[in-house]
Amino acid sequence: FDDKSLVARTSLILWHTHQNDAAAVRKLLDEDGTLVSARDYDSRTPLHVAALHGWQDVAECLLAKGADVNALDRWQNTPLADAEGAKRHAMIELLKKHGGLTFGKTGSHFEAKSIPPPLTNKADWEINPLELDFTKAVMIGKGSFGEILKANWRGTPIAVKRILPSLSDDRLVIQDFKHEVNLLIKLRHPNIVQFLGAVTETKPLMLVTEFLRGGDLHQYLKEKGSLSPLTAVNFALDIARGMAYLHNEPNVIIHRDLKPRYDAFYLFLLMRATS
Repeated sequence: FDDKSLVARTSLILWHTHQNDAAAVRKLLDEDGTLVSARDYDSRTPLHVAALHGWQDVAECLLAKGADVNALDRWQNTPLADAEGAKRHAMIELLKKHGGLTFGKTGSHFEAKSIPPPLTNKADWEINPLELDFTKAVMIGKGSFGEILKANWRGTPIAVKRILPSLSDDRLVIQDFKHEVNLLIKLRHPNIVQFLGAVTETKPLMLVTEFLRGGDLHQYLKEKGSLSPLTAVNFALDIARGMAYLHNEPNVIIHRDLKPRYDAFYLFLLMRATS
């Protein structure tokens, strides 16, 4: 198969696995046995998907076709780790019967407890404003309290939220800014824009995050038009993963402003696949 065909068939087997359609999975594997080792961009195999949802018939089919029971995803977790994280007891027994091991601490969708510890010391994230290069800055967005610029920091493109000078001494603005910093330093997930640091000792106050050149979803739709079903599903999964991370302990954060346009600073950037 050519590359496009392989991508389409990989998506198919992952989709049918997710839908608990053992007959469709078996048919695909009869046509192309290599699909048993298919992986999505999180390096998760069909067996990871079946294990997470507890789809035993699909899992048995995959194992019979030679699925690697201890395949590792991007978080270094096995299908058994996913099953244990989701408390799929029957699946846990099935995977252990076939030699399943747990290399990771928790399942991929429960990584809030397995990611590296957040930045706890101010020295780890306080940025010297003299290191920020705005000579070729580009405006990304603007709100009532500040502007968001594409700039450079130590040779790396970044996004900077800069509080407007006229509001730099406003007590409530400063309070909200500090609250935002305290929130962002606790978050770390592949589907949430990464906090890099902040300028809090001098004015203007600034927040710095990674810059994703794919832009926001509103811009993407405007430039590319309607999404293909596969792309739409992938974007929806990215959103769900970011939101699930926020809603799970220890975060328990409700976003309340999730929308396609980039006007919330710690928006869940959906363009990571295109950046």
